[in-house]
Amino acid sequence: MNSKAYWQRRFMNAGAGVSRRRFLGGTLAATAASAFSPLNILSADTLSAPASLSGVKRKIKLGIVGLGGRGSWIAGLFQQHGGYEFHAVADYFQTVADSKGELLGVDQARRFSGLSGYQKVIESGVEAMVIIDVPYFFPEQSRAAVDAGLHVYLAKPVAVDVPGALAIRAGANLATQKQRVFFVDYQIPTDPVNQEVAQRIQEGGLGKLTQVQTMGFSAGHDDPPKTATIESRLQHLIWDNDIALGGDFIGNFDIHAIDAALWVIGQKPVSAMGASRICRPDPHGDSHDVCSVIYEYTDGLVHNHFGHALRDNSDGTLAANFHGAEANAQITYWGKAFVRGGPKHYGGGKVENLYTAGAVRNIATFYQNVTAGRFENQTVPRAVDGVLTCVLGREAAARHAKMTMTELLTQNKKLEVDLTGLKA
Repeated sequence: MNSKAYWQRRFMNAGAGVSRRRFLGGTLAATAASAFSPLNILSADTLSAPASLSGVKRKIKLGIVGLGGRGSWIAGLFQQHGGYEFHAVADYFQTVADSKGELLGVDQARRFSGLSGYQKVIESGVEAMVIIDVPYFFPEQSRAAVDAGLHVYLAKPVAVDVPGALAIRAGANLATQKQRVFFVDYQIPTDPVNQEVAQRIQEGGLGKLTQVQTMGFSAGHDDPPKTATIESRLQHLIWDNDIALGGDFIGNFDIHAIDAALWVIGQKPVSAMGASRICRPDPHGDSHDVCSVIYEYTDGLVHNHFGHALRDNSDGTLAANFHGAEANAQITYWGKAFVRGGPKHYGGGKVENLYTAGAVRNIATFYQNVTAGRFENQTVPRAVDGVLTCVLGREAAARHAKMTMTELLTQNKKLEVDLTGLKA
């Protein structure tokens, strides 16, 4: 299997390997943990960026919250970097915390479970915390870590609603004041070919920017019947079908492409209109798996977004296409990035292994920021704007109406989850 197909399968197939952000318990059953050693998950042909062992100055005492598919996978990348020491772990399910904690060499006394497991990781004496569970919990968990004086490495999306996004912004500002690192793990902007394309667009390589298109096509995830509590939704990426837990498909998968657009445009939209619906068979969650959104920016720029999370055997897509008066360009998660025509024509090249290579780069950058005392926390503002943009699109499309960013912020709607019956 080629690398593109491999990473597409990981992203889109709910039942195969590592997919997108999975909650504490994730895709791999505890009984299979012994076959998924973090020390053996990478081979030379899947790792396109070095782990920067030569730059290791000291070990950062690390805790991780969320040891499902991506959580245990990315823990292996932190381990391979060489500059981190896992001191504590947390997962909602104790069996997962124990099995994965053992693989990471964490003492049994520092393997925590339940909704409060993250707090116990904080209290265990870690210096930094990696948070890779369910987005609904990110604002609370990251703020607790910042309040305790920890550095934070946070998965995307950083929140599922406006209050959560604003809380992340406030938490990152506080981290800067306390001279702590707050880092958000997006991969597209780390790729050298994507970086070159973005720079050429920003330098006027397309002429006047006229239109942007973003696409997020995935295969969705299993959406089984609900049970007495939401515990059954907190694993195997089932939570992605629930808007309050995962932020809807536009906010959890498509957000990669939307983040790429905001990266180049340099601003968030002022309004959105669109339509969306649920098309998967026998749905039980409320996430909309089909959406079409038109965003508008202050200068009149039109941005069309298309989202599709169904198993129709189409090729997966995570890309942003930019059209100008003189040329066009593409930034992508996989495939080819380029600038076609115009004064800054660039043949570009393939973006490969980004799922791994981007995470490796981000882990190395996080280490450098912590050890060198870089506390500007520049990944946060756009991560917050990305959430606000996705929420705006989600709300406008669900209402089949136009909505402004000002209206969205004024309404400040908070999503609630019923945690009744869950292990504290």
